[in-house]
Amino acid sequence: MRTRVRAWRRRGNPLLRRSDVVEAWTALLVAVLLLVGAPLTGAVVGRWAHQEATATAAEQRAERHRVRAEVTGRPPDSLPTASGGRADSYRVDVRWTEPGQGARTAVARVPAGTRHGDVVEVWFDARGRSVGPPADGTAVWQHTLSLGVSAAGGTAAVVLLGHAVVRRAAMRHRLEEWDREWARTGPEWSGRSA
Repeated sequence: MRTRVRAWRRRGNPLLRRSDVVEAWTALLVAVLLLVGAPLTGAVVGRWAHQEATATAAEQRAERHRVRAEVTGRPPDSLPTASGGRADSYRVDVRWTEPGQGARTAVARVPAGTRHGDVVEVWFDARGRSVGPPADGTAVWQHTLSLGVSAAGGTAAVVLLGHAVVRRAAMRHRLEEWDREWARTGPEWSGRSA
């Protein structure tokens, strides 16, 4: 027994309007953009963000240096924060010795709970200012993922917004077409003249 496979062909449907065809093709385009375009955009932006963050972290590692310093200043007993809790860190005087340069002092940010005489690790830039540690691998990946996911989500939102605009326009055109058709055929059905 032979089975004939018929290729899909467009059949003449008198109820099919041009706005229906536009809406159907738009829905197909939206599906492709959501399934392929949004993830691809997220991946491209994520790759770019990873390269930039990696380069920034390498630059920070090159210009910053870590020092083990002794806290010489008196840290405050407690520092309130905006949320009413304790601060995570605060600035205090520290002292350390560098080979060939002798003892040096500076004001640096130290973790909360540090007391006078404690030895802490602090980071300084090339100008001797206290700075945070360079970005590590976790920070680079957090940056990469947050930008990649945001780009994919933003792309999806733009696609869905565009689809909503097209659907609204198609519905408006469809209603106008139906009104024109009804104005033409309505009197035949209702027995009233136009």
